[in-house]
Amino acid sequence: MALSVSAVLVFGILLFLLIRRSGLNVWHALVGVLFGFFLAGSSLGPGIQDGANGLAGFLASISL
Repeated sequence: MALSVSAVLVFGILLFLLIRRSGLNVWHALVGVLFGFFLAGSSLGPGIQDGANGLAGFLASISL
């Protein structure tokens, strides 16, 4: 749960910056959000979630 909340926050900020700074059209952003929403509900959703959790675990285990 914590990973998905932080990922939503990071991607939300990134989306906001792309709309404001890079000229990303709001409609293009909406299509991307809808794509992600429907992709999460597909059979690929659990695999993507597992991959994101694995990446987060790997990044957390790196000591600098």
